[in-house]
Amino acid sequence: MTGPIRVLVVDDDFRVARLHAEIVARVAGLEVVGLAHTGADALAAAAEHRPDLVLLDEYLPDERGSALIRRLDAAVLMVTAADDVAAVRRALAAGAVNVVLKPFKPPVLAARLAAFARFWSALDGAGPVEQRTLDGAMAALHEGDAPASALPKGRSAVTADAIREALVAATEALTAADVAEATGVSRATAQRYLSDLARSGRVELSLRYGTTGRPEHRYTWRSA
Repeated sequence: MTGPIRVLVVDDDFRVARLHAEIVARVAGLEVVGLAHTGADALAAAAEHRPDLVLLDEYLPDERGSALIRRLDAAVLMVTAADDVAAVRRALAAGAVNVVLKPFKPPVLAARLAAFARFWSALDGAGPVEQRTLDGAMAALHEGDAPASALPKGRSAVTADAIREALVAATEALTAADVAEATGVSRATAQRYLSDLARSGRVELSLRYGTTGRPEHRYTWRSA
C-alpha cells in the first residue's frame, strides 16, 4: 500500500463524530483526514481531502446521507440509527459497502473498519484483478460482520469482540500475551478465548520455537 487509508467521518452530532474518529484512529492502517456534520460539509471535505473511506450518517440536517454516496467518490460505510428496512436498502442500493446500526459497542465498528483495511490491502496494486483475488477481498470485507456463535459458558461477548478486533486488525500472527496486552485482559483469559476461536476454525494456530526451545502458540485471523 502507498499509505494509510484516508477516512472522513460524517455525523451531525459533534461528540459522536469525535468518538467515531477515535475508533478509526485505533485501527491499524487507517487515519482520519477530516470531520463533517452536514451534507454540504461532507461534500466539501471529500473534495478537499479525497478520502478512501467515508463513515456516513443517514440523518444529516440538510439531506440524507444515502443521497450523498454517489457524489463522495469514496467507499462508504454507513454508521447510522436509521434502522428501517427502506433506509438500509437505500444505503446499499446507493453503493454503501456496509451498514453499522447505532447504538453499538466500539469493537463492532472497529472490526468492520479492520475488515475494510484488509479488503483494501487485498486489492492494492495496479493491473487487472483475478477473480480469486477479488473473492478473497470480498470475503475479507465482511469478515467482521458475522455475529459470534453461542459462546461457551462463562465467556463475555464484549471480551470476545475485543479479542476478535485485535486479531483482525493485526498485521502479523499474535501470541496470547500480545492479545492480552492489546485488549487489557489477563494472558490466561486471552488464551481461553483464543482456544475457543482455534477450535471453531476462525483463527489459524501456528507454532514458533523460541530460544528456550519451547513452542510458542501464535494466532492469525482467517480472512476467508
